[in-house]
Amino acid sequence: MVVNVAAYIASLDGAGPAPDLSAPLAGLWWAAKGDWDKAHKIVQDENGREAAWVHAYLHRVEGDLGNAGYWYRQAGQPTAKDSLQAEWERIATTLLGA
Repeated sequence: MVVNVAAYIASLDGAGPAPDLSAPLAGLWWAAKGDWDKAHKIVQDENGREAAWVHAYLHRVEGDLGNAGYWYRQAGQPTAKDSLQAEWERIATTLLGA
C-alpha cells in the first residue's frame, strides 16, 4: 500500500501501480513510467478534479496546450508553467495528501 510520496516514487521500480491507487494516481504512475497511452486511458473517462488535473498534465506532456488548458479549468487548477517534473511531483504530493 502506498501511503506517502516516497513510497509512491519507490513503487515506480515495480511492473505496475499498487492495486489500491485511485485512478488519478495510477494514471500519474503510468505517466512517470513513460506510458502516456495507458495513463490517458485511465483518466480520460474519470470524473472529478483530481482526474482532470492528471489529464491536463498528460496533455501538457503531449504538447497539446489548448487541450491541457481545458482540463486545467476542469480541475480548478492554474495552467502549470514550471517543469513537467515539478508539476508531476506537485500532483503526486497533493493527491497523496502530503
